[in-house]
Amino acid sequence: MKITFKNSKELDIEKVEKLYNDVGWVSYTKKMEVLQQALRNSLEVITAWHGEELIGLIRAVGDGLTILYVQDILVLNAYQNQGVATQLMDKMLEKFKNVRQKVLLTEEAPDVRHFYEKNEFQSCDQGRIVAFAKFN
Repeated sequence: MKITFKNSKELDIEKVEKLYNDVGWVSYTKKMEVLQQALRNSLEVITAWHGEELIGLIRAVGDGLTILYVQDILVLNAYQNQGVATQLMDKMLEKFKNVRQKVLLTEEAPDVRHFYEKNEFQSCDQGRIVAFAKFN
């Protein structure tokens, strides 16, 4: 399977909606115009394609110098566990390799924890760092 990667914030919003809905992130797709603007306002957006099909996306926010926050990383269910997310993460981390702080928040699940730990992220519950979040 040939997968291509692109760096672009201008995406076909219907393909983006399909991707987010496929992985169950429907809170994002309730207001597609907000998601489209969020993508445009992101520091970086890297997408994965199989032909004309959008199969994965990673986006980051931050200043690109001292902080990188991985906001979203998602892959169509049919393409999961095939290394697509790892390739997306590798591309993002390589582009911002000189940034000292790379941060993300995600739900707790064994497969999720394994993915981020294998990509050298440390969980805040491991004692060295602490995280705080406020949600509306």
